[in-house]
Amino acid sequence: MTLFANSPVKSFVVTRVASGLVSIFFISFLVFLGTSMLPGDAANALLGQNATPETVLALRTELGLDQPLPVRYFHWLGNALHGDFGTSLSNSQPVINLLVPRLINSLILAFSAAAIVLPLAVGVGLLAAINRGKAIDTATGSISAIFLSMPSFLIGYLLVFIFAVKLGLFPPLSMVRSSASLPTWISALTLPVLTLVLVAQAHVMKLTRAAVLGVMSSDYILMAETKGIPRNRIILKHALPNALSPIVSICMITMAYLIVDVVVIEAVFNYPGMGKLMVDAVAYRDIPMVLACGVLFSTIFISLNFTADLLAMLVNPRQRLPKKGN
Repeated sequence: MTLFANSPVKSFVVTRVASGLVSIFFISFLVFLGTSMLPGDAANALLGQNATPETVLALRTELGLDQPLPVRYFHWLGNALHGDFGTSLSNSQPVINLLVPRLINSLILAFSAAAIVLPLAVGVGLLAAINRGKAIDTATGSISAIFLSMPSFLIGYLLVFIFAVKLGLFPPLSMVRSSASLPTWISALTLPVLTLVLVAQAHVMKLTRAAVLGVMSSDYILMAETKGIPRNRIILKHALPNALSPIVSICMITMAYLIVDVVVIEAVFNYPGMGKLMVDAVAYRDIPMVLACGVLFSTIFISLNFTADLLAMLVNPRQRLPKKGN
């Protein structure tokens, strides 16, 4: 309690929460506006090209699409503030009933990747920092640069080609039911999780290495080196604790990146998650579903970024001190 009574921490929390809520509001409006500006609407998408104008007009009236855009948006916003995200225009089911199972699938995918990539990439980053300028540092840097230069969907397709098409080790598509057995889930998740790991590890590894080497230039580290203390001991005992703040931020931001990047990965592997649901909803102009997915994605991303900054502040005592002159 004393920690959060500290003025800088309280001010940070209040400011970031307020700015986060404002950001979510604007994101929801932009998503609504962008979806509404797409050619056609849900009535056209559901009835197809052969529908008569009278049939389309009747369905638009039934779905409330004949109302002005601001009226529809604020009607949705008022309901959403009370926990009602509306009814899906494509199948007439409550949005929340369709969203929750897909959200769970997306979280399973993202957290499975995070459980692998965070300890692996931080460890490799430390190893590269300990062996700065050596072969292992050069090799890990080169491999990371390769994956950093490749879009995630391309990595996914390459993995499908190698491990599914050529070797036949894993299924090319990750369509799996919630009632499936654990081995089925593991087999279905392997390629999308591996794709996320390869994409994210490069960021975490390089930033971890940079954070540790940044601390290594400090005077007290140079003093320890002049005393003949082994480099790996200096890094693990002295540099790593002081580099913990940026490393914690890196890990949390990577989590946010993984949550957002599942939109692309789920589309590549046809994985039944929230990203795939959002892509399908855009195709059908299902505005309530697109809005719910967009707001949920933005909320998760903003929350994880807020958590990253808060943890960095709590780990680093200097950031909790009141600024001079205040």
